[in-house]
Amino acid sequence: MNFYIASSFQNKQHVQTLATELKRHGFKHTYDWTKNEKADTFDELASIGEAELEAVKKADILIVLLPGGKGTYVELGIALGRDLPVYLFNEEGFHNAKEASSFYYTSGVTRVEGNQQKLVQIILEKHCFST
Repeated sequence: MNFYIASSFQNKQHVQTLATELKRHGFKHTYDWTKNEKADTFDELASIGEAELEAVKKADILIVLLPGGKGTYVELGIALGRDLPVYLFNEEGFHNAKEASSFYYTSGVTRVEGNQQKLVQIILEKHCFST
């Protein structure tokens, strides 16, 4: 099962920890954007954008760690348009409708709050991997 994690640079360590845990359970990471530096040129933006687009297309599931960056919501849209299961994670929950997107509540999106262990457990349960 291939996965992609969408988030912001501020969550870089959380993304790396989550990716390591999923790979430990046999998942394959389609692209690790945390190895990139912030793009300074249009050519760098284009290269990163193409890599991220292809990675979302190759993914079987998309995981969104909130808060997200600008690209997070594009990646979420690509996944929804491709009918990929989306796991939307926010440690603090989803209690503020003013900050939420209507797309957080569409079919195919599983909202998870709490800790990353809970997120991993839910993903494993839904995709028949042993824990």
